[in-house]
Amino acid sequence: MRTSYGEALVELGAINNDIVVVGADTTQSVKSAMFGSKYPNRLFNIGIAESNAISIAAGLALAGKIAFVSTYAAFIPGKCVDQIRNAIAYPNINVKIVVSHGGLSVGPDGASHQQIEDIAIMRAIPNMRVIVPADATAVKRLTHIVASTDGPFYMRLARPSSPIVYEDGKFEIGKANILRDGNDISIIACGLMVPEALEAAEILKNEGISARVIDLFSIKPIDKDTIIDAAKTNGIVTVEEHNIYGGLGSAVAEVTSEYKPVRIKRIGVDDRFGESGEADELLDKYGLKAKHIVNKAKDLMK
Repeated sequence: MRTSYGEALVELGAINNDIVVVGADTTQSVKSAMFGSKYPNRLFNIGIAESNAISIAAGLALAGKIAFVSTYAAFIPGKCVDQIRNAIAYPNINVKIVVSHGGLSVGPDGASHQQIEDIAIMRAIPNMRVIVPADATAVKRLTHIVASTDGPFYMRLARPSSPIVYEDGKFEIGKANILRDGNDISIIACGLMVPEALEAAEILKNEGISARVIDLFSIKPIDKDTIIDAAKTNGIVTVEEHNIYGGLGSAVAEVTSEYKPVRIKRIGVDDRFGESGEADELLDKYGLKAKHIVNKAKDLMK
């Protein structure tokens, strides 16, 4: 995902001289350094000063630039919600916050660096749109879309390499993608959980259960129509690499409770901090693998 983001920035820089990038000492890791290698006068690596990074990006946007600002999710939004709220979202300016290392899959870095609250924080801020791509293809397409859409965005990437979900595909802000149709149960996921959802659907198929799989990459604005239609099945399982409070599952439940009540099982981090460990081991321990999705789907089918 990070390499795809860096490549997208280079592509954007070639076609728009107003694209600028602000980093906070992680430009090599986040791959925004790829942009700096090509356009050194348009990359600003300001060091370990995340709040300043947000404010500098806001200033560049006010000067007419399309400003991308990137580091790890533990630091943005973790250290600078005030600046995001008041310098970017309140004036509704053209800053694109793209972070890496979201969720438990940061792995050995442990709880201090495993950002599991960011979706809840960012979707609660007015004017902020929240995007969680499922793979490298989605990252590249969505980076281009975000750059060409006026106003603030928060896009969350994962640290590990991700399975390819999209060989091709269309993406529209505010619209979910139905990756697999099904009538018995619906699985709604985002980010690294989308491949797990697809694997779970295949297991369920072999057991005679037809599962619909929805990539809800656009968490805000949210695709109400697709969620309401999913509520016509026997239930919805939501899956996210995030606290179950305030994230994707909560957003889906808000829609269904208002428009079409349905039984929901939320899979995510159950209101606790992470710990140090290998990414796949943590996802298993915290109940975020395909087998856990299968079990929740079967519970709903009862």
